[in-house]
Amino acid sequence: MQKNNKRREALLYHAKPTPGKIQVVPTKKYATQRDLSLAYSPGVAEPCLEIAKDVNNVYKYTAKGNLVAVISNGTAVLGLGDIGPEASKPVMEGKGLLFKIFSDIDVFDIEVDTKDVDAFIETVKNIAPTFGGINLEDIKAPESFEIERRLVEELDIPIMHDDQHGTAIISSAALLNALELAGKEISQVKVVVSGAGSAALACANLYVALGVKSENVYMFDVNGLLTVCREDLSELQKKYAKSCDPAPLSEMIKGADVFLGLSVGNILTPEMLLTMANDPIVFAMANPVPEIDYNVAVNTREDIIMATGRSDYPNQVNNVLGFPYIFRGALDVRAKKINEAMKMAAVRALAELAKTPVPEQVNIAYGEKKLIFGRDYIIPKPFDPRLISTISPAVAKAAIESGVAQQEIQDWDKYADELQERLGSDNKLVKLLTNRAKTDPKRIVFAEADHLDVLKAAQIVYEEGIGQPILLGNNEIIQELKEEIGFEAEVPIIDPKSKEEDKRREKYAQYFWETRQRRGISLLDAQKWMRERNYFASMMINTGDADALVTGYSRSYPSVVKPVMQLIDKQQGVSRIATTNIMNTKRGPLFLSDTAINPNPTADDLAKIALMTAKTVRMFGIEPVIAMISFSNFGSSSDESAIKVRQAVQFLHDHHPDLIVDGEIQTDFALNPEMLKSKFPFSKLVNKKVNTLIFPNLDAANITYKMLKELDKVVSIGPIMLGLDKPVHIFQLGASVEEMVNMAAVAVVDAQEKNKKQTQTRKK
Repeated sequence: MQKNNKRREALLYHAKPTPGKIQVVPTKKYATQRDLSLAYSPGVAEPCLEIAKDVNNVYKYTAKGNLVAVISNGTAVLGLGDIGPEASKPVMEGKGLLFKIFSDIDVFDIEVDTKDVDAFIETVKNIAPTFGGINLEDIKAPESFEIERRLVEELDIPIMHDDQHGTAIISSAALLNALELAGKEISQVKVVVSGAGSAALACANLYVALGVKSENVYMFDVNGLLTVCREDLSELQKKYAKSCDPAPLSEMIKGADVFLGLSVGNILTPEMLLTMANDPIVFAMANPVPEIDYNVAVNTREDIIMATGRSDYPNQVNNVLGFPYIFRGALDVRAKKINEAMKMAAVRALAELAKTPVPEQVNIAYGEKKLIFGRDYIIPKPFDPRLISTISPAVAKAAIESGVAQQEIQDWDKYADELQERLGSDNKLVKLLTNRAKTDPKRIVFAEADHLDVLKAAQIVYEEGIGQPILLGNNEIIQELKEEIGFEAEVPIIDPKSKEEDKRREKYAQYFWETRQRRGISLLDAQKWMRERNYFASMMINTGDADALVTGYSRSYPSVVKPVMQLIDKQQGVSRIATTNIMNTKRGPLFLSDTAINPNPTADDLAKIALMTAKTVRMFGIEPVIAMISFSNFGSSSDESAIKVRQAVQFLHDHHPDLIVDGEIQTDFALNPEMLKSKFPFSKLVNKKVNTLIFPNLDAANITYKMLKELDKVVSIGPIMLGLDKPVHIFQLGASVEEMVNMAAVAVVDAQEKNKKQTQTRKK
């Protein structure tokens, strides 16, 4: 059932609400007849004529310069083999999605229905004028080598077969750093390679270009060691053929410094590993089962330096560290090709990046106290925001210096800033959030688990390892719904009204009464309320029977907030509870406060809301840049609403001078750096990218976030509760499954942070 459910979920993801994963979006206005006449006939004739005069004008007037073709014939799709061009399309669309979210490159996926090398090449050459670059994908070897070689020779745009070169570039960076840590000279190491396909050959070739001696590379395929006596080797494989002695892997691995695996799982045994040289470097990159299990390997050799293709172990060799940024750099200088100098520049940039201090955002995302260059960190993490501004400039410079660039970059600092701006168009924050939650999953109460969508959210939270659900609601209904959706895991189910919970209800009621009896609460009231799920769930958090609580799917926000406010204390020093919503906009994440609690906050309240929001922004590894929003700009109105915002800003400037905050300011000036700098050059927000908006009242904040969510389909996370002593978060009425999963991840991260603070307090 579990497998069938996963299959159904995967199929639904690709089918709904719109089939596929990518689409074409207009970049120009098209609302009026004038717009359309410029977009097409007759206005379109003008750029056509300019391009006819000079073909390079195609980069000026069309999308060619930011458009890459991802092209396959479906002959080597993932681990599925030769499944045909149509069946490869979901993978090609997925590659297009990665290009877009990591480097803001647009993609058309092209599936070519031929296995004939000449026909394939001719097809690609005929459509090449459309594109600024071509990414060849999932084409079987040895045809892939010939196809790439000829296209590179015969076309004047960047072309790369990522299956070969992507893995080679990333693993080469890892190799350089691993050798440095092991104190070994690259020209002296012995390298054993399990696998002789396109990726393995590309890796070996790049290792040799870096300084490994080809005579020190021993390569194995399914038929054993590559030797000169074998008649089944391709020309490319013959480069690594040894004498006719057919020694087994177990023999050749003895004394080896490096093992590179691009073959099948569990081919390298612990016994073999023990025979390798001191400080062995093992890159076991078969997926999903590596050539040797990571835990087995590190328990076998304490001195090992290991990388895999998996995200759940240190040192993941992930192609997304390379191809988006390599193409980005190549496109930005209109490179005629991706040459060896550009690949080598990418290798060295990656290797050097791993040695520099890691941004706190990355540490938070991966649940690390402090990532630092060493055996467990020899290559950067895929969600390191510095990748684009490190690798792409290195590739672009190499293209210019090697003579294949057709356009210079004059201001490299400005170029790096522009690259960082491109990162704002995706939902990386969601990935960072869930990754952080997975590092230390907590017990989460889903207070309305007898609703289908809530249970679906709990299922995803469980299966993704985000948290450990505790399901509240009618036991019989929950069991029926679990069976319906294939949720087979045994997780706690609690019905607050059931007889089985009599003792727990009485314990909670007694605890509640004892702590609130001087606030007008009677024991009878407490006993009655404990039959209600939100009171019961809140007491689970108070007594430590659970770590976090999410609720609110089926009831209005005020009705859910009431029991939470009655039972959950405020954090020490907090006098006002508030909420913030994270909006994953095209310009990056925006934090909006207060979106759910305070109808008309005072100046003092606004200042406190700003401080609590800033603390939450930092929890996500982002430095807050806060605009205090108003209809007024810096004293242009004497209205009471504008004055209170101005007073809040003054308080923050006086008492928290290190906080980047300013206002009162209108939203367009806050979000448009050019407008702000032009009109208000004195503002603390000038040359800063605002990521936090504090609104003057609940109307403004709530309307804004809901409008963004519906009109622009912006992913919203929240409202996130600010100021409570316990991790309790409330859904909006009718929240989607995705929103509830994201909120559950927030609740887990909140619980992690509160636990950390409590631990630090106890130590003091």
